[in-house]
Order: sequence, then C-alpha cells, then structure tokens
Amino acid sequence: MVELKNLTAGYGARAVVRGVSLSFPAGKVTVLLGPNGCGKSTLLKAALGLIPIQGGEVLFDGKPLSALSPREVAQKAAYLAQSRSVPNITAQRMVLHGRFPYLSYPRRYRPEDYRITEQALAWAGAAGLAGRLMGELSGGQRQKVYLAMALAQDTATLFLDEPTTYLDVRHQLELLETARRLAEMGRAVVLVLHDLGAALRCADTAAVLSGGELCCAGTPEEVFCSGALDRVFGVSVKRIWTEDGWHYYARDRAGH
Repeated sequence: MVELKNLTAGYGARAVVRGVSLSFPAGKVTVLLGPNGCGKSTLLKAALGLIPIQGGEVLFDGKPLSALSPREVAQKAAYLAQSRSVPNITAQRMVLHGRFPYLSYPRRYRPEDYRITEQALAWAGAAGLAGRLMGELSGGQRQKVYLAMALAQDTATLFLDEPTTYLDVRHQLELLETARRLAEMGRAVVLVLHDLGAALRCADTAAVLSGGELCCAGTPEEVFCSGALDRVFGVSVKRIWTEDGWHYYARDRAGH
C-alpha cells in the first residue's frame, strides 16, 4: 500500500500540494478529482519521487520513499503520465519498456518479458497493434499502448493520469472496467479523471482536491452527500438511480 502523510510538494519553492494525507490500498480504485491546476498530477509525481517532497512523507508498504531506489519504486508502482513522447518504434517494443525495472544493463529481454508484454497488450485492447509503429497510430491507439506499457510493469500499484484521454466512449468504459478488474485482482489503482460521472461510478474512494489541499475523501456516496463537488467545481452534482446503480451528472448553477 502507498500512503501519503501530510505530503507537501511542488516545483522550486512553490508548493502545489499542501499537507495531503491519503492512502491507496490494495484491491481498491481511488479516483482523484478536482479542477485544473489543483495538484492532482503533482501529487502522483511526488508519490513516485519524480519531483522533490517539500514536507511530509510517502510510504510504500511502510517503507519511506526516500529509502527506495528509483528502480525499487518502479517495481512497486507504474505510472501512466498525461503526455508522453512518441518514439519511432513498434507498439510491442514500447510496451517492453515496462519491463525495464526488472532488467540489468545491457537489457536482454527474457521469454517472460515477452509473455507479460503480450498479456498486457491484450488487457489494454491493443493486441492487434503490436507490430505497428507508434508514429502511425491514432491518439486513442497510442493511449492503449501506453496503458499496456504500465500494465507490463506488473506492479502492485498503478497511477494513471487521465487515462481516458483520446479514447472514444466505448474504450473509455472498457478502460474503467479494466481498472475495476485490476483492483479485484488485488492491485491498488489510482486514477485522475475529469469525468465526474465516470469517476464516481468506478471509484471505491473519491478524493477531492482544491487549491492543492485535500478537501474531502470517502466513498462516492460520502463525497456526493458532503457537497464538496458542488463547492469545488461550482456546479450542481445530481444523481439518478438505475438498474446499474447510481449515475451521477453535473449541471451548472442555472440548471443547464
């Protein structure tokens, strides 16, 4: 489990995230919500040691982040960033990059690395893209490959920052279902999402950030009833009961 304890982090002398305490337990989907610039992406980067921590601490299974090497962190948590470069390599080769934390230099892939890569491509719905060059793929296809690369890292925790970007509605739903299945298999899945309805449907825990601070965290029911979403986003969040459970949607204050 990854735990944040009074975490403060940012860039240079500027703190973007301040005093956040939150845990990401195994077997659960945690969704980070909040308006643009509230610190969601910064929080993920700080949890992984990609930017300096200005205060507080991050624990991986009770061990401080500061006591772990980058390779050890990469064996514990995978990260799908919002934006990535597009190298001129095949999708399969891109996904094989997820195996780097387990290889010594010079990197020589083992049969198990190819097997895990093949499985990851299938999980991400990208098996048919394995031989295609990354530069030839659409945005949605690339996003599936990057997701497969994170899955190929085979970690107990996955941090996925806006993973539904570029995906059409069907593939967005498939990705969220994949997140749920991964949690059911015992992994901790952390998602940054802007779609409030999708976020609240798939989350076990929703954490709402505002101005770099954690203003509310709990089950979707608890967060909805708290009114935090209305206050933070400046909208009126509603819900309706269906045979699939609660469906959430937002209206502006004028009711549109």
